[in-house]
Amino acid sequence: MSKKLMDRVLNFMGFEEEPLEDANEREPGALAEDEQSQQRGKKNRGQVVSLHAQRQVRVVVVEPTVFDNVQSIADNLKNRRPVIINLEKAEPDLAKRVVDFVMGATYALNGSIQKIGKGIFLSVPSNVDIDSELGEQFSEKGIFAWLKQ
Repeated sequence: MSKKLMDRVLNFMGFEEEPLEDANEREPGALAEDEQSQQRGKKNRGQVVSLHAQRQVRVVVVEPTVFDNVQSIADNLKNRRPVIINLEKAEPDLAKRVVDFVMGATYALNGSIQKIGKGIFLSVPSNVDIDSELGEQFSEKGIFAWLKQ
């Protein structure tokens, strides 16, 4: 009984025993019943897919000039694309509104946002992690310290 159980487990895992019959004993083109059932079983199995396949990630760079550009930032985050927002040339009021909106959208999508430079922010969806030592440097000065200069 335990041999049958082991055979079932091995069969389930894909380690099937090969039949000991010689191919010469059978008629040409005829398959044994066991081989036919094995072939049907193989057809019913799913495809083998590599778990380590890397998908190329596209990073979007946005330099908003008007507040209407923030919708494209949120759309990219919803489509799980990281977004770099360059606000160096934006007016201070516009920059604050854009950062507030992007922070809210990022929070709603369980993502994260990081200031990576003077007026430059990186907003990523939940499938991307940000590993940076710059956070401590900018947290002392504040997010909008670059606007005061």
